[in-house]
Amino acid sequence: MAVSLFCGYVTDPRYRWAEVCEQRFGSHPVQVFHEWNTVVHRSEYEGRPGNRPFTRDELQTFFDYCDQRVATVAAGGRKGWLAAYRDATLFKVIYAWGLRRREAAMLETVDWSANSTAARFGRYGALSVRYGKALKGSPPRRRTVLTTMGWAAEAVAEWVEEIRPAYGTSGIGMWPTERQARISTDALSQRFQAYREAAGLDPMLGPHCLRHSYASHLLEDGYDHLFVQQQLGHAWGSTTAIYTSVGADYKNQALQRALSRAHQQPRQPVEDSDAPSP
Repeated sequence: MAVSLFCGYVTDPRYRWAEVCEQRFGSHPVQVFHEWNTVVHRSEYEGRPGNRPFTRDELQTFFDYCDQRVATVAAGGRKGWLAAYRDATLFKVIYAWGLRRREAAMLETVDWSANSTAARFGRYGALSVRYGKALKGSPPRRRTVLTTMGWAAEAVAEWVEEIRPAYGTSGIGMWPTERQARISTDALSQRFQAYREAAGLDPMLGPHCLRHSYASHLLEDGYDHLFVQQQLGHAWGSTTAIYTSVGADYKNQALQRALSRAHQQPRQPVEDSDAPSP
């Protein structure tokens, strides 16, 4: 892509590089990249066309079921309440920090840190995502996701400091299993599917829809588009725009703000220095 752009630049007649090269070297550069000999670049958009955000009611239903599952298993004295608690916290983290499946599965307890700008979140004010989606042929991309939801920071603190130690693991993986291994993305998807079906939600909803929900809900709540883009780790704002789906209320409010600014009467200049301030 970079070479193609450079060739386009040196062969553009507006810059007259071809004339200069012909005069000095007896030859001139030509464009060698064309539609018929280059690979069509795929969109950065990642996900099935059927992916959509949860509605806020659907999200509440899903998380309520997760919490109820923990209570039910624990009350029955059955083995597995730790796993149920882990799964509930895992799904909340995917949503509350807008993570992909692998990004979430690869988290470690040392990836959390404080954010001096949001001291109320304690040591869970920022999350270092070290296994972000990589470009083809490149290593995983890293990014830092700032905490925006207090309830989620509290859930993570409770898991890390009070519940997770019951696994007795000496490792630092965020989501250990009974065999002291790291939870896999396949297991994550299977658990999500089981919870979704038990909660009676749309079968089209998948774990990645939690990430869609994070982006859409932040925009609806008034967060800046560039902030959301950087939180998600998108290189282009157009990807974030495709990735999100905001409600009609948000769109109407955004339209109203834009119209209000457009129709504001310009302030008249004050010509008399003795005139009172507006």
